[in-house]
Amino acid sequence: MRPNESRRTFLRAIAASTCAAGASGLSPQASAAQENTIQGFDDTETTLQSDSVWQPVSERKIRVGIAGYGVSKFGAHFGFQDHPNVEVAAVTDLIPERCQRLAQVCGCDKTYPSLEEMVQDDSLEAIFVATDAPSHAQHCIDVLEHGKHVCTAVPAVFGSLEDADRVLEAVKRTGLKYMMFETSAYHSECYAMRVLYNAGEFGRMIYSEGEYYHHMATPIDSFKGWRVGLPPQWYPTHSNAYYTCVTGGGFTEVSCMGIPSTIPHLQKENNAFANPFGTEIALMRTSEGGMARMAVSWDTPGNGGEMGRVRGERGSMDGLAIAPERKVAGLRLAKPPLPPSVDPGGHGGSHGYLMDEFVTAILQDRTPLVNVAWALNMSVAGVVSHQSALKDGELLKIPQYTI
Repeated sequence: MRPNESRRTFLRAIAASTCAAGASGLSPQASAAQENTIQGFDDTETTLQSDSVWQPVSERKIRVGIAGYGVSKFGAHFGFQDHPNVEVAAVTDLIPERCQRLAQVCGCDKTYPSLEEMVQDDSLEAIFVATDAPSHAQHCIDVLEHGKHVCTAVPAVFGSLEDADRVLEAVKRTGLKYMMFETSAYHSECYAMRVLYNAGEFGRMIYSEGEYYHHMATPIDSFKGWRVGLPPQWYPTHSNAYYTCVTGGGFTEVSCMGIPSTIPHLQKENNAFANPFGTEIALMRTSEGGMARMAVSWDTPGNGGEMGRVRGERGSMDGLAIAPERKVAGLRLAKPPLPPSVDPGGHGGSHGYLMDEFVTAILQDRTPLVNVAWALNMSVAGVVSHQSALKDGELLKIPQYTI
């Protein structure tokens, strides 16, 4: 069910002043409690066009398979099982107990012991890859090569430029839909920024900032420990979205500085990546000639999450600093309604919107919002940023991806 509308309106009014910034102001006890929850999975509010009603674009149901129900429970969080145009027809997880639980949550009778077996199910039209990040690229390629549309959790690739080329080739060769579920894309402020940019209200973007702060005081469980000590800029899309998911552009070159971590499990000698950094700050040139500062950090306590701001030739925006129902230049900055059965969900009220965008793109036979070019431009910029940090900030060129 949707959150209570009066509560939603009240919280909108609080959030509308600006995107949260600065110290959290939490007590030590509250901060400790926050550390026990993976950031982004708490219930969050979202803007909503209160006078609009969702209209279906088709009566057809898409048969979807879901792969992965690990520590983040991503397989069910995006709400495929709640969409009127979706039948969750099969699920899989390598751990049988998790697989059964995912099936129960999604109301699905068919399970497979692995994605490799599920992709062979010819009755499936699309698969959501919610597996471990190091496997995203190969799993998406496998899905595409078996004739199915694919959407994936972030990032598109995990530290590999070669995988980026392989993913792009598979999408182009098969002609199937690919979408990365970048949550910042449907944060209320990022959505409003995109509306304004596309209408020309910012003009050319001069400067963008994106930040992803996720304090990891203790290790987060993950398949084969992939989260423990990973280079921050190998998980860059939550911050890079504050340029790419606003403008559709990418990054052409970068100088990135890294800061060694003081947290024991993040230090170089204690992680499988030989990664010395707990924080990496990238200064990048954008594809339209502007600049962007994109930060990812596992080290900094206090206010966390995904946030950003933009400054253009004609205007700037820092958070959602205006009432979301207000029109600017005749533009509606609040997000449109979802199907009544679909909740916006966590990560800034983005989960339901990402899922609905993927489903609707299939039904309408169009390119989804966070397409393969956007996904790779955001992900690969982080891969090269980490290379720059290892070279003490050397300026490096970033490959460009187009469709």
